[in-house]
Amino acid sequence: MQTPVGSAPEREQTSAAAASQHRRHAARHRPPVRAWLQPAVIALIVATAFVSCYVGLQRNPQPHQIPLAVAGPGLPDAIHEALGDSVEVRPVADAQAARQALEGHDVVAALSAEGPHQLRLEVAGANGTSTTTVVKSLVGAYAHGAGERVTTEDVVPFDHYDARGLAGFYMAFGVTLAGFVLGSNVLGLAGLLLLRHRFWLLAGASVAIGSVASIIAGPVLGAVPAPVLPLIFTLALLAAAAAFTTKLLGTYLGPVGVPVATLLLLTVGNATSGATIGADLLPAAARTVSALLPPGAAVRAVTDLSYFDGAHAAVPVLTLALWAVIAALLLGMRSRLTRQRAAAPA
Repeated sequence: MQTPVGSAPEREQTSAAAASQHRRHAARHRPPVRAWLQPAVIALIVATAFVSCYVGLQRNPQPHQIPLAVAGPGLPDAIHEALGDSVEVRPVADAQAARQALEGHDVVAALSAEGPHQLRLEVAGANGTSTTTVVKSLVGAYAHGAGERVTTEDVVPFDHYDARGLAGFYMAFGVTLAGFVLGSNVLGLAGLLLLRHRFWLLAGASVAIGSVASIIAGPVLGAVPAPVLPLIFTLALLAAAAAFTTKLLGTYLGPVGVPVATLLLLTVGNATSGATIGADLLPAAARTVSALLPPGAAVRAVTDLSYFDGAHAAVPVLTLALWAVIAALLLGMRSRLTRQRAAAPA
């Protein structure tokens, strides 16, 4: 006897086929494992790096070759023997030469013999609280062991409205963050604006960021005593360095580029900038990258412009310019190569 159409066995076969088709359809549209893992892993890496850098670098800072101008008969050798590699002793002719080296930002402190069993220590508080505190502690330990008395004077103190010396760091951090946000947003404009228009946007907005930050921190709040125009130029370069670098990494690395920029600029760059903890107290690896990354270069330039008449500002400003220019050139090179490939015959 034949099984009638629509019988139970046939309905079961139809149901099984539909279920199989549904499973295949679901498998095709199920998000890949990478879609779940990548955001979580990147977030964990950023959190780990941020906490490790900011907390780890300040956990046990150690002085290393802190430049100290020393004047007095036999005093340079005695300091070197007592303090070892903690300081870099720079012998000078007299107390006046030591102070000139300090005010010129060639050293972070000046030590001289003021009389029998009497030392005079001059520090530049503008070098950072952590650095000056360590110098005072080191010289104090030497004086205690040698039976000397120490008189200390801060000859380059922080501005009245920046008692803790953090204004430069927060200003550099804010400008770096603004440049990072600018670069990451311009990444999404590739289909709307030509490359040269995106470059004009990055450059113009960077100048605006630097100008606003400089005017607020300088004339308005009075916390950063640097001359306004050099400060604007420095911060505009910092914003441009952060913006062009973020766009470069996003263009070359795709979705991973923005997190890499976060790690490079906002995490490692700001943690090693030398503002919250002096560069002379950082571990060797952190000291190496500190002056090479945009935030560290900017903090150095701002400090020099604010308190040392721009004595050594040229090198960090050049560093910022190189970051911005090299990133822009690499972006332009990639765009040209992309056009050449598109125009090449198949």
